[in-house]
Amino acid sequence: MDDPHVDGMSEGALADLERRRLRALVEADLAVAHQLHADDFQLITPSGDSLSKEEYLQHVASGEIDYVVWDPEEIDARVRDDVACLRYRSTIKIIVGGQEFRPDRYWHTDFYEKRGEAGRWSGRRPLGS
Repeated sequence: MDDPHVDGMSEGALADLERRRLRALVEADLAVAHQLHADDFQLITPSGDSLSKEEYLQHVASGEIDYVVWDPEEIDARVRDDVACLRYRSTIKIIVGGQEFRPDRYWHTDFYEKRGEAGRWSGRRPLGS
């Protein structure tokens, strides 16, 4: 997999980076999740709620949000200069606030941006439906 800090990220490598981000959330690996979510990250949930990076990762760390399964299908990635868009469908099984939801399929559209002097790619605006 390409390093998220390099120029010229390929579309396949960015899809791999998204898979790494999803694994970090399922495993509650907050060190990796923190690195792969931009500071101004904002999650828009299927119900229309909005969470900042800190709110979202705190919920994952506390178990308030527990991704039991997050299995993406093929990830369609488009990279142009310093921005990228990913679109894919996935199966998610999740526990939120102690309530377990049955596995279901969701569409995701995620916006990535390469930022800073190090040129690190990070997720900014995911939208699930």
